[in-house]
Amino acid sequence: MTRPPKPKTRRAPAPGAVQLPAVVPPPLDPSQDHPAEAFDRASRGALARLVGGVSPPAFIKAWSEWAQHLALSPGRQLELAEHAQRNLLKVMAHAASPGSPPPFEPKPFDRRFTHAGWQSLPFAAWQQGFLSVQDWWDHATEPVRGLRLEDAERTRFLARQTLDVLSPSNSPLLNPEIIEETVRTTGRNLTDGAAHFAHDAVKILTGQRDPPPEGYRIGTDLACTPGQVVFRNDLMELIQYAPQTPQVQARPILIVPAWIMKYYILDLSPENSMVRYLVGQGFTVFMISWMNPTAEQRNLSLEDYRERGVMAALDTVNAIVPDVPVHAVGYCLGGTILAIAAATMARDGDDRLASATLMAAQVDFAEAGELLLFLDESQIAFLEDLMWEQGYLDRPQMARAFAAIRAEDLIWTRAVRRYFLGREDVATDIGVWLSDTTRMPALMHSQYLRALFLENRLTAGRFAVEGRVIALKDLSVPLFVVATETDHIAPWRSVYKTQLFTDCDLTFVLTKGGHNTGILSEPGHAGRYFRLSHRPTGALYTGPNAWLARTGTTPGSWWPAWSEWLMTRGGGLVEPPTMGAPERALPPLGPAPGTYVLQA
Repeated sequence: MTRPPKPKTRRAPAPGAVQLPAVVPPPLDPSQDHPAEAFDRASRGALARLVGGVSPPAFIKAWSEWAQHLALSPGRQLELAEHAQRNLLKVMAHAASPGSPPPFEPKPFDRRFTHAGWQSLPFAAWQQGFLSVQDWWDHATEPVRGLRLEDAERTRFLARQTLDVLSPSNSPLLNPEIIEETVRTTGRNLTDGAAHFAHDAVKILTGQRDPPPEGYRIGTDLACTPGQVVFRNDLMELIQYAPQTPQVQARPILIVPAWIMKYYILDLSPENSMVRYLVGQGFTVFMISWMNPTAEQRNLSLEDYRERGVMAALDTVNAIVPDVPVHAVGYCLGGTILAIAAATMARDGDDRLASATLMAAQVDFAEAGELLLFLDESQIAFLEDLMWEQGYLDRPQMARAFAAIRAEDLIWTRAVRRYFLGREDVATDIGVWLSDTTRMPALMHSQYLRALFLENRLTAGRFAVEGRVIALKDLSVPLFVVATETDHIAPWRSVYKTQLFTDCDLTFVLTKGGHNTGILSEPGHAGRYFRLSHRPTGALYTGPNAWLARTGTTPGSWWPAWSEWLMTRGGGLVEPPTMGAPERALPPLGPAPGTYVLQA
């Protein structure tokens, strides 16, 4: 293992500084618990695995609160009865007038009823009946006086999950597309679907993974931008990518990806690789590749990811490209830990950053969208019990929560296609990446959920690093913040709030797409557009709705605008740096994509 020299710009904590305690979750090591408590946690952990980490008490409480408040609201009950009657009459009128415009439309992300057969009777009546019930429950679970918004949203979520199970699109006898396919193939689709179901069930029970399909091998087809691993510790590898231009911008780029998935979402296929694009634009690019933790790393902390991840990578970049500031880029959770690291550096007078780019990254979690449905004390305690015995949170366990938010498309549409239509999943680069799951250490994930999601300490002025509070207001480097329109993991209005908690020069981009597809917006991608605005240092805050109303769209990819923004701060053209720095005990350790990305 090699370790670069520490920079001289770091400062020790000031004597007598006011300190805040770090977030310390309950013990996550079975050896530290009383036998009775260990038995309880093991029991709750077993239940948590069965229900996907969702706390039954939290959702039972939400149902109970909703029902009690509704019982005390007779006027609301009458209104709901009238609403049900109106919906029934609309469905009956539509069934009696074939060809008339349907009174209810599926939600924008709901693709269960796209087949033409749903427009003719009797399928149209079944579809409209289902959508009318869905509309009624959406109305019924709106907040009433005295009911907490969180309880109303949880009740709506549970109602939607129940309705999704009962949707006519899930039934081979009620779905016209399944009936049509069954007739066409004389039932072959159902036998193929049964084989797919058996295959998937075995994978889930055994924890096995399918090998990457032909044409999607990591290091050959994906994550294939040339480079070298130039640093490695027990937490991450640092990749330096080979230059592709005779000269490069003097200031290098360090990318901090999320540890929730493998880094190569940003170096996917050659045609949509952000890394390849940046190198082609004349930048020296470094990328963190996180290791995939096991139970032995259960006690890795959020501070470890900052210090031995982000800061160790920055030290290495400074050793290879000395005496110039670095453009830091963070994606998703990587953007959050980068913001924490940058604020810590600002507090300590560490001026090694030239700029910071935050992509689909939140610093304030008060409006973190439907993920907040899964996060309160009961939910987090349930997840901690799930992690208590195994030492980590496995990505499939969390993926179920993400999928449930868009269950119509991410669960049921795929299930119908695979198990009733008998169709194989179409191999795509992003699909292979999504299936290449990772784990998260128990202690780090518990700290992350408690300190950021549950207590929102970072923007509340209560997040401490090395015992002292940090503040985003201390940031003085230029920020480039990217949000995506349909992001259900980091909603764009939540990402936009970075402007509320900083005063520095800030460029904000809202781009078409979701959490992953909006970031992968390479030039030439059809149908892309983005909105861009600049807020100078010290400017007054503008709310997201007012900003949206006054900011027009620009067709195409946002990458060229970002590249131009980086170039204006690039420091001029110089000869490319060496790969690694052997004279500083940082020789190349092997070709990209390294070894950690291959860990299962």
